[in-house]
Amino acid sequence: MTNQLKNRALLLLRQALNDPTANFRPGQWEAIAELIQNKSRLLVVQRTGWGKSLVYFLATRLLRDGGGGCTLLISPLLALMRNQIAAAQRIDVKAATINSSNTDDWELVKAQLLADKVDVLLISPERLANDEFREKVLLPVSQRIGLFVVDEAHCISDWGHDFRPDYRRIVRILQALPENIPVLATTATANNRVVNDIISELGASLQVFRGSLTRPSLHLQNIYIPSPAVRMAWLAEHVPKLPGSGIIYTLTVKDADRVANWLEGQGINAAAYHSGLENDIRQLLEEQLIRNEIKVLVATTALGMGFDKPDLGFVIHYQRPGSVVHYYQQVGRAGRAVEKAYGILLSGNEDDEISNYFINTAFSPEVHTEQVLNILNQAVDGYSIAEMEQQLNISRGQIDKVLKLLSLESPAPITKQNSKWYATLINYKINTEKIAKLTQIRYQEQARMREYMQSQECLMTFLARELDDPNPTDCSKCSVCLGQPLLNETASIELVNKAIQYLRRSEQLIEPRKMWIAKTFPIYGFSGKIKDNLKAELGKALSLWGDAGWGELVKQGKYKNHNFDDELIQGTLEMIQRWQPQPFPTWVTCVPSLNHLELVPNFAQRLAKKLNLPFIPIIQKIRPTNLQKNMSNSFQQSHNLDGAFTVDSWEGMGGAVFLVDDMVDSRWTLTVISALLRRAGSGMVFPVALALNTLGQGD
Repeated sequence: MTNQLKNRALLLLRQALNDPTANFRPGQWEAIAELIQNKSRLLVVQRTGWGKSLVYFLATRLLRDGGGGCTLLISPLLALMRNQIAAAQRIDVKAATINSSNTDDWELVKAQLLADKVDVLLISPERLANDEFREKVLLPVSQRIGLFVVDEAHCISDWGHDFRPDYRRIVRILQALPENIPVLATTATANNRVVNDIISELGASLQVFRGSLTRPSLHLQNIYIPSPAVRMAWLAEHVPKLPGSGIIYTLTVKDADRVANWLEGQGINAAAYHSGLENDIRQLLEEQLIRNEIKVLVATTALGMGFDKPDLGFVIHYQRPGSVVHYYQQVGRAGRAVEKAYGILLSGNEDDEISNYFINTAFSPEVHTEQVLNILNQAVDGYSIAEMEQQLNISRGQIDKVLKLLSLESPAPITKQNSKWYATLINYKINTEKIAKLTQIRYQEQARMREYMQSQECLMTFLARELDDPNPTDCSKCSVCLGQPLLNETASIELVNKAIQYLRRSEQLIEPRKMWIAKTFPIYGFSGKIKDNLKAELGKALSLWGDAGWGELVKQGKYKNHNFDDELIQGTLEMIQRWQPQPFPTWVTCVPSLNHLELVPNFAQRLAKKLNLPFIPIIQKIRPTNLQKNMSNSFQQSHNLDGAFTVDSWEGMGGAVFLVDDMVDSRWTLTVISALLRRAGSGMVFPVALALNTLGQGD
């Protein structure tokens, strides 16, 4: 029977791969047999491209042929789901998904699932949090599930680099399923600590199948290039010479957009890929990369786990990732089915600052958790998130994070009914020791990445050993093993100068706000939709705070010199000349401050002189306010400004105006003052600022 089953599986494998000579890789058949014949619980740790998805699709086909129920596959990213559904179809496995991007299909998928016409149901872990899904979909089929699959299982582990709180729900679902249902957990990026944590979550009966993590085709090199301009020039010079198509990973969305636009401007077929794009756009970009219709995608981790392009020719990192595990997972996308591929790690001066930000914001501050619990314990009839924003100076994102983590505790100290949250009778104590330990580990991982950048041993061996590969061996292909660079580490002066000019022309849009926050402006009487005759126009900021173009000069002027350099005046003038807003303003005014009386007025006056326009400081600040950067959500940011400003009048104010500030964060200061100016008789208001900030340094 075993041989007959294996032969059937081999035929399916060859059909899936469209290769009549294909054979199982070491460990693949053994994992399939363990699931089918022994109904075991397995954790498979194998490198990307080994074929983990083939294990569960072949197992599904064989189980279904034997009369088994459907497979439930928990998968973290939509990119992963799209690739897997296509792979399943090749072996006549009918796969369906229920996720936020296919709401029109939900009822059909539910009906097919309940009629046993779906072989694999793919869902995200977040879907398990949906009460309706659990009651109307999961519960009716729970006794008929044939195989339970947890893809990217390292997300279960607190210690894992991609821990997702919603993965905790998987453990509860498993506890409710019959014990004879086989379970398969898969990952390419789990060291011993993470493996042990997964075992503790999924049960001691979990067997571990582990293989070598080295990738023979991958040629690795590390290059330290402190300046973003030089790094961008290096990319423009070397990407066209690399084989096939590839991925450039950035740590931030802004860098993905910026680098992609720069490369496009240098004649390279490049596009940005990140979570800010619509699902259909991301899907189109994935398909273009798979078909080699685009040279490079400049991506954040949104192009992450499970994206499968076997002939990917290169993966370049524009900045150093926060951990070896992150790096291995991303660089391992290259060279799965080609003889030679490149993995190039670039590193710059900003790497630690970005990584530290992610580390420090990974967990909600203890005080936020305490504040949320306190107001819920005192609430007579619970609170919605909007009501919590009125009570707490905490961002909506942080409130969401606290609520999610607390709701996943067992037993949970809070519960949700409709749109409101309530405290339960559970006396909850924050595990500060565990949070401190996790934070310490993140800093240790960051330090190991710094060591990897400087490594004098085989780079592949370093990566494999960090992931507790049992038998790491030198690759003989990386720059360390060869004793020389794979690619030249310099860029031409001409391209560097072009990159500097590009960065200094990377102005940012200041989008006008469209709605007032309810109950925040009792003095001004603002409410509802912001009327067109009170709304600010689309504005522009010269830079992003701290960026590689003007950002450092802005920071120096604001906090060190307390005066903005003439270069910034000239840069802003040139930005306005390129912009040419219509109708073009006839005067200039500025946002006043009681803390820095001269800084912004001085800048605005000098800019007005360059523009040959009058500077009229008619906005008065009549009461102190808290710093907007210390106000954490829109309710607090808005309410902080109510009644803080008045506007005088002057005879020429009917023309359009430039409203000048140094830093823009929430945009509420500009929104309020623009409305006051328009109410006082001003023409259109065009905001102008030196820097747009996304991390809370401005107004």
